[in-house]
Amino acid sequence: MVSRSYVNLLDLAGDLLGIPNTPRTLPRVMTVPGVISDLDACGRNDADSDVSSSGCRERRIIVANMLPLQAKRDIDTGKWCFSWDEDSILLQLKDGFSSETEVIYVGSLKVEIDANEQEEIAQKLLEDFNCVPTFLPHDLQKKFYLGFCKQQLWPLFHYMLPICPDHGDRFDRVLWQAYVSANKIFADKVMEIINPDEDFVWVHDYHLMVLPTFLRKRYNRVKLGFFLHSPFPSSEIYRTLPVRDEILRGLLNSDLIGFHTFDYARHFLSCCSRMLGLDYESKRGHIGLDYFGRTIFIKILPVGIHMGRLESVLNLHSTSAKLKEIQEDFKGKKVILGVDDMDIFKGISLKLLAVEQLLEQNPDLQGKVVLVQIVNPARGSGKDVQEAKKETYSIVQRINATYGSTNYRPVVLIDRHVARFEKSAYYAVAECCIVNAVRDGMNLVPYKYIVCRQGTEQLDKTLGRTADSPRSSMLVVSEFIGCSPSLSGAIRVNPWDIDAVADALNSALTMNDSEKQLRHEKHYRYVSSHDVAYWARSFMQDLERACKDHYTKRCWVIGLGLGVRVVSLSPGFRKLSIDHIVSAYKRTSRRAIFLDYDGTLVPQSSISKIPSPEVISVLNALCNDAKNIVYIVSGRGRDSLCEWFISCKMIGLAAEHGYFLRSNQDSEWEMSHLSADLEWKKVVEPIMQSYTEATDGSNIEIKESALVWHHRDADPDFGSCQAKELLSHLESVLTNEPAVVKRGQHIVEVMPQGISKGQVAEKVLTNMVNGGNSPDFVLCIGDDISDEDMFESISRTVSCPSFQVAPDIFACTVGRKPSKAKYYLDDSADVIKLLQGLGSSSNPKPRHLPHFQVSFESTV
Repeated sequence: MVSRSYVNLLDLAGDLLGIPNTPRTLPRVMTVPGVISDLDACGRNDADSDVSSSGCRERRIIVANMLPLQAKRDIDTGKWCFSWDEDSILLQLKDGFSSETEVIYVGSLKVEIDANEQEEIAQKLLEDFNCVPTFLPHDLQKKFYLGFCKQQLWPLFHYMLPICPDHGDRFDRVLWQAYVSANKIFADKVMEIINPDEDFVWVHDYHLMVLPTFLRKRYNRVKLGFFLHSPFPSSEIYRTLPVRDEILRGLLNSDLIGFHTFDYARHFLSCCSRMLGLDYESKRGHIGLDYFGRTIFIKILPVGIHMGRLESVLNLHSTSAKLKEIQEDFKGKKVILGVDDMDIFKGISLKLLAVEQLLEQNPDLQGKVVLVQIVNPARGSGKDVQEAKKETYSIVQRINATYGSTNYRPVVLIDRHVARFEKSAYYAVAECCIVNAVRDGMNLVPYKYIVCRQGTEQLDKTLGRTADSPRSSMLVVSEFIGCSPSLSGAIRVNPWDIDAVADALNSALTMNDSEKQLRHEKHYRYVSSHDVAYWARSFMQDLERACKDHYTKRCWVIGLGLGVRVVSLSPGFRKLSIDHIVSAYKRTSRRAIFLDYDGTLVPQSSISKIPSPEVISVLNALCNDAKNIVYIVSGRGRDSLCEWFISCKMIGLAAEHGYFLRSNQDSEWEMSHLSADLEWKKVVEPIMQSYTEATDGSNIEIKESALVWHHRDADPDFGSCQAKELLSHLESVLTNEPAVVKRGQHIVEVMPQGISKGQVAEKVLTNMVNGGNSPDFVLCIGDDISDEDMFESISRTVSCPSFQVAPDIFACTVGRKPSKAKYYLDDSADVIKLLQGLGSSSNPKPRHLPHFQVSFESTV
């Protein structure tokens, strides 16, 4: 049963909460000459279109919750006036693109526009700013942003669980539906303007995590990147979210997913592994997830600041004047600066407690040190914000009452809007900057502080210093903020450890000047070279690389609702039609059929691995046709295969990947001559045993010719880690032994050298040719990586000169996934239906003797 959390939401989200479907009346952005109706093939294409439009100009479509615009209503005319928000990262990232690149923004305005004004405003914003507004109804906006985003996603992503009603809001499905509906409206707006063959779409932040699903369903090959600006929590936290799978699949419908730090990316990958069973690997330095034939790449790069913007503020006369004023106010004192939003995650109260501890433990600093704490206006208005504000004021009052005097306040709290020039002046004056957040996605305050301490030519004049005079800065930063890994010269602290933070502040204030200068130079080199333009340019380069193979594969959509995903496979890969293969089957007379067992004739999920009567019946129907040679080629042991297929007299069996081979029930088992030396098993088994004891949920399977370490039931992350280590360990131990180590799905297997399923197929086909019975029909069906050897071997063998006429080859994998096979079937049920179709077309005659005896020796 499909989860009720997303049934029909994909197509019907607009009907939720009474929201009508988004009208498609917005003017399309013209990128080539002509009338809009003539350009429809350029601006829109069907999901299955294979033709790339070459006449459209490449554009970047930036999608975010809020447009980078400021809005205010003119008092005299009553008209809305708009201007760029110069502080918005979305606007600043344009510097990372070439001057010829067209950038279009899709998002909401920070003000509510009356319905009768929306069409006029939309036209104006498109013409003047290249912005496409998403006018969400008031009730939807409230439930989407203030509800699901701020009360459920934001706390969860910052490691806050609603354990009790007073500790956050519990999951509310109505708010989730509003989130999906809002994402659909954003997606509809993108669809109005996109040229899917040419444009790149870059979606920003946690507000729009299911938007990629809507776009990917409509345009299978859309070039889509996503960047998460908040933390991504560990799997233990994230898995508590009832709609966890829907959001993960939404993100996986992107081509590139960006994170500020490796920790955030690691948590996301762990969630994909634990909840969706997806593994990742590093491909030439880039982390990639294979998802239904598509490779989703992971980008790890923290955002930077806009150097030019900040330096221009430093050059303002108002900045210089404010700087002089601050210097006069705090003359003879060392200034510690904090700049934070008022919310529970910024750790303001913990910072104040550390300053209180600093003054208590170091009486000599009393009267000489001042903490200037600038509090940005709160982005929310919940109970938690009010409590944090109340606690902050209480601690400030206590510190100033205890350690202050008439002419000295240890803590100066600035709780109002502070202009950019004033903040820049405080940055430039401060001896030390502290960011003590308990959890924060990135936080650019340290970067801004470093640039302001570096200064400009104009600032140097104000400070009375020369251009070559040394610069210094000191940073105390929390371990739990995104910028921390990039600031190797900062003093990193655990914000919860008050004593440690107090000691760090003392170290920062008393450190010698030469050390401060070295740390500052190191930080400034990084910040100035890794600015917002570098970040945007690097992300887009990786997105282009991630999308370069879009048109080399066939794509189609599978799944329902928010479980929609696109399967992307090679152009020649298609489902094997029963009619197609039966036609070839009927006109041929020398047929070879190779069948895998687990996952092919019996589902992988089946608890009982014994073949059903239906399987036995269809195999007997095929084996009783004198024109057929049928083999079960399995990794299973020969005892199991003998027991299960005792009623199939004429079937050939290849056990343990072909180490043992038997042509029919009347013949003897033959053992491969390639590697009769199994002494290495005495070395391997104790090693595997030690890993089994250390890895709960793992076990060893002992075969006659091989040893297999299984970790399917172990912790996904730990099991995978142990498998990699075991693989490396065994490869080093078995360097000079006649054995190979292979890693499969949840297994590490050691087997004799030269043994493979492909070898079995080659032997059977070669024996048929040598016996004057050259095959004219070859069918091979398997589901896993070991079966790929058979597909490759068959293709190689039939291309030999001994095959005067190439047979009809049907190499078929089970499941739609990348494969060397040309065909696929969806599952084992499809396999049985296909074999039944062949069986019904057979001409069964009792067979008491095989056409030939396959021997390991006969092909030597």
